[in-house]
Amino acid sequence: MTESVEPAGERRGRKRVTNYGTGRTALLEAAVRVVAKGGLRKLTYRAVAEEAGVTHGLVVHHFGSRDALIEEAVTHAIRTSLKDSTLGIGNGRPADFATGLTRMVQSGPELQAFQYELLLEARRRPELLTHLRSLYEEYFEATRSELARMLPGPVDRGLSRLVFAALEGLVLHQLVFGEQDVTEEALAELRTLLEGLAGGPAST
Repeated sequence: MTESVEPAGERRGRKRVTNYGTGRTALLEAAVRVVAKGGLRKLTYRAVAEEAGVTHGLVVHHFGSRDALIEEAVTHAIRTSLKDSTLGIGNGRPADFATGLTRMVQSGPELQAFQYELLLEARRRPELLTHLRSLYEEYFEATRSELARMLPGPVDRGLSRLVFAALEGLVLHQLVFGEQDVTEEALAELRTLLEGLAGGPAST
């Protein structure tokens, strides 16, 4: 169902996107917040427009379809999370592994909630799974690549998935329960285990 154009009077009092060059990113971030707060069922052009402070016609102009909006929002969320977590761009020292994880959750909880909402929705809407899987491969590869820099020998899929699952679980627990200090304690234990696999404490 298409949405009708809003009367000009309904646009008054809204925030306006003043920097058109970042307008698309602003709309993606608005879509992330809408889903994080209300689930995928709440994601409409109108809801994103209201969250971003623009007319819904601008959302239509940028994305064309709700499916395109969802796909680009997923890509935006995962790429932003990868950058903010520093996963895959570390220095190869177990002691520095995933140092940005707790800060990532604390500074951008909507991004993490959005991803979990989409993962659960993919169980009900299998058409989402292909896109999510291809993007999650970036998480898996970033984890494998970082482990390969710190551990001797090849890193198999089982080990990289195990470590990623630990990180993802910690993100979920911090998102739901808070307790950043508990996340840091668990990460310290994980780093100790990785140091053991690497053959001892990382050199300074």
